[in-house]
Amino acid sequence: MERTPTRVPGGGPRTAVVWAVLRRELDRQAGRQLTVLDVGGGTGGFAVPLAEAGHRVTVVDASPDALAALTRRASEAGVADRVRAVQGDGDALAGLVEPAAADLVLCHAVLEVVDDPGRVVEALATALRPGGAASVLVANRVAAVLSRVMNGHLDVAATLLADPEGRAGPRDTLRRRYDAETAAALLRAAGLQVEATHGVRVFADLVPAVAADTDPQAVLDLELTVAAEPPYRDVAAQLHLFARRPG
Repeated sequence: MERTPTRVPGGGPRTAVVWAVLRRELDRQAGRQLTVLDVGGGTGGFAVPLAEAGHRVTVVDASPDALAALTRRASEAGVADRVRAVQGDGDALAGLVEPAAADLVLCHAVLEVVDDPGRVVEALATALRPGGAASVLVANRVAAVLSRVMNGHLDVAATLLADPEGRAGPRDTLRRRYDAETAAALLRAAGLQVEATHGVRVFADLVPAVAADTDPQAVLDLELTVAAEPPYRDVAAQLHLFARRPG
């Protein structure tokens, strides 16, 4: 028996902004079962709720352990028939997915670590149907500099500022970071039209734990209020870009 679709969650302060953007797209496509591609989707934090909302989701991830957890999570949620796990690296995406088959592509925290982000974004654009949309989440270089300064690591902050890719040195776990313009330029180069840019975790990482625990709704409300507003948007820990393949 077909599972009755449920509402897509609003998310906590760390993901609420992304879910708010995704919900608008799902509402725009109301009544349709979407084909969703989640690149680097790991254990299914986005994929399983989307499947619960009635959509079909393919998750591409390099980690077999993450995909195993995804499969268990989808089964426990009763949506195993709508979630497909594909093991593969983001850099190999072009050979893993069908062209012009996805209505919505998620690419969250991937472009910071792949060998060739331009090629990955081209593969994302190719995977989309005309009119399809991409949700892209990247690490923000500005926030990384500010956080190092606030923690007294001035030498690391200087390295981040000077490095063309926004790296904090050879031990950095990320290969690059972006600002709003460089991220948008990457998407535009692949033929995507950027419709909106939001800051994610503007305040969520700064609020003392006791305050966040006492009034989590206040933190969430603040995040949603300033997410699209410079300069707050531009100092968020991550940047969320929502783009579309022209129809």
